[in-house]
Amino acid sequence: MLTRKQLELLGFIHKRIQRDGVPPSFDEMKEALDLRSKSGIHRLITALEERGFIRRLAHRARAIEIVKLPETMESGGHAGFEPKVIKGSRPETPPAAVPLEGASTLGISDLPLLGRIAAGVPIEAITDGAQHVSVPQTMLGHGGHHYALEVKGDSMIDAGINNGDVVVIREASDAQNGEIVVAQVEGYEATLKRFRKTNGMIALEAANPNYETRILPEGSVKVQGKLVGLIRTY
Repeated sequence: MLTRKQLELLGFIHKRIQRDGVPPSFDEMKEALDLRSKSGIHRLITALEERGFIRRLAHRARAIEIVKLPETMESGGHAGFEPKVIKGSRPETPPAAVPLEGASTLGISDLPLLGRIAAGVPIEAITDGAQHVSVPQTMLGHGGHHYALEVKGDSMIDAGINNGDVVVIREASDAQNGEIVVAQVEGYEATLKRFRKTNGMIALEAANPNYETRILPEGSVKVQGKLVGLIRTY
C-alpha cells in the first residue's frame, strides 16, 4: 500500500523514463512534488525501494530501475510494462576480470569501462557499459571485482590523476583513511576523492588546492570502490 506522495513520485519517475529514457533529477522530483528539500525525496525513494517498486543501481548516478507498478497504474494504460534500465547503468553483479582471448600468458585482463567519474566539481557518472579496457593482472592484486572509469576534472591532479586518465577501481564498501575512493554522496552524485573518517563525519579531500574538502555526515557517503591503478594515454 503506497502513500499518495509515494504513488505520485513513482508515477512521475515512470513518465519521465518513458518520455526521456532517463529518470528525473532529485531537484526535478522535489519541484514536481512541491517539497521543500531533497531529503523528503530521499525518504520517498527509500520507501519505494523497500517496497520493491524501484531499485537503485550501484555506481551510476540517477540510475533508477522501475521493478513494478501498482495495479491502479497498470490498469490506467500501462499493461505490458517492462522494467527499463537507464542506458549505461552498471550491472548489479559486476563481471570479474576475464583474460583476453589468446592473451592469458601475458597476464592481461579485460575490464568494463563503466563511464566517467568526477574529479572536480561533482557531476554525474555517465556510463555506456559498452567499452572495455585491457589492464595487467598484476594491477588487480588478489582478486575481487574490478571496473574502470574515465576521470573528468582536475581536483586529484596533485595525486597524479589527470583529466582524461582511466582509473582502475576494486569494488569495496569501506575504506581506510587516506585511500582514494569512488564515493557516492547522498545516493545521487559520484566523485573520486581521498577518504577520511572521524567522529561520525566523512571528509572527501581533493588533491588540488583550488578545491575545498567536503565534510559530510557518515550516513550520506557510500564508498563504491578503491583506486588500485591508473591508465594514461598520450
